[in-house]
Amino acid sequence: MQHKTIAFIGAGNMSRSIIAGLVKAGYPAEKITAANPSLPKLEALASDYGINVTQNNADAARHAEVIVLAVKPQLMADMLGALVGELGSLAGKLLISIAAGIKVARLGEMAGGHARIIRTMPNTPALLGLGMTGLYAPDTVGQEDRDFAEQMMQAVGKTLWVEQESGINGVIAAAGSAPAYFFLFMQAIAEEAEAMGFRPEQARLLVQQTALGAAAMVEQNPTLALATLREQVTSKGGTTAEAIKTFQQQGLMPLTAQAMQAAVARAAEMETLF
Repeated sequence: MQHKTIAFIGAGNMSRSIIAGLVKAGYPAEKITAANPSLPKLEALASDYGINVTQNNADAARHAEVIVLAVKPQLMADMLGALVGELGSLAGKLLISIAAGIKVARLGEMAGGHARIIRTMPNTPALLGLGMTGLYAPDTVGQEDRDFAEQMMQAVGKTLWVEQESGINGVIAAAGSAPAYFFLFMQAIAEEAEAMGFRPEQARLLVQQTALGAAAMVEQNPTLALATLREQVTSKGGTTAEAIKTFQQQGLMPLTAQAMQAAVARAAEMETLF
């Protein structure tokens, strides 16, 4: 991975996760700067990872080769407008957005007609280095920039490129929002376990260890279809078969599809707001 100078505009949890992943992977801390209004967040980043920090966005971005756009979507237009106004231009800089709901073309408009932009969509397990990030870049973005963005996001997990920008909304439905789906299902199992008489801490242990083990089985058996893995633990006429039959009778599969399509629809709607 090339060691370009990087400026993170915004120092929230996702920026912190990416910075932590980069430094842990050996990226030079002196080539990373974070800008944020909150001084405590900056001080924590400087203390924990040895990076440069500033409360001035322009100071961070002025000499950066890569600018990571990590502010809230509703703040993006004002932030980029002020940045372009102070620097005059963002020419020669790669912009990598981790903000939800803003398309590349709109980001380009906000950035004064800038075209060298890559859009990413990480999910919250990136905080543990176990993230899943979708990436999209228009044809105008070169391979070197694509490689850098991919390697940067691989510091916090796995990556997947989408060919069309609309695919980012699919990433949101299948990965960005999906941790909450699993948490909800785990919550349902834990609550029923408590109703069966287990103490809350026992119910949580049962659920979290089972979820961890199931995910590991999926990862360690990449050639087996998910349906096959399910079938392998579903003995005919057994307890698991009865539970699975109930899920299927109650429409778990179509309900899941409906929920994911609702996430896609909301993501598309959000793209019209900014």
